Amino acid sequence: QLQLVESGGGSVQEGGSLRLSCAASGRTFGRYAMAWFRQAPGKEREFVAAISSNGGSFYHDSSVTGRFRIARDDAKNTVFLQMNSLKFEDTAAYYCAAGRYSGDPSRYTERYEYWGQGTQVTVSS
Repeated sequence: QLQLVESGGGSVQEGGSLRLSCAASGRTFGRYAMAWFRQAPGKEREFVAAISSNGGSFYHDSSVTGRFRIARDDAKNTVFLQMNSLKFEDTAAYYCAAGRYSGDPSRYTERYEYWGQGTQVTVSS
């Protein structure tokens, strides 16, 4: 079982950067694919990025490709989301998630068993 705790959210102006972190408890972190999702008020939760359990492959939604980058550090049981060139429409609560599945990183919420509580990112224009 994993517990996930996000940090690093905050308020930033358009064009700015933030780095989100998600710290996982438990000794089996390396067996899990990890992902970031986000949810804006009144909208459904949407996929942002995912990385495989061995870190060898990753996948970013087209809305963030070239601006965001997911990475993991298994020695620290942590997954990161580096967010650059932030836009107003990136404003949302950001959630990390963990799932044990084989194959390529997935964008589907049902592949992920564990979720953090979220961290708020607010981008002002």
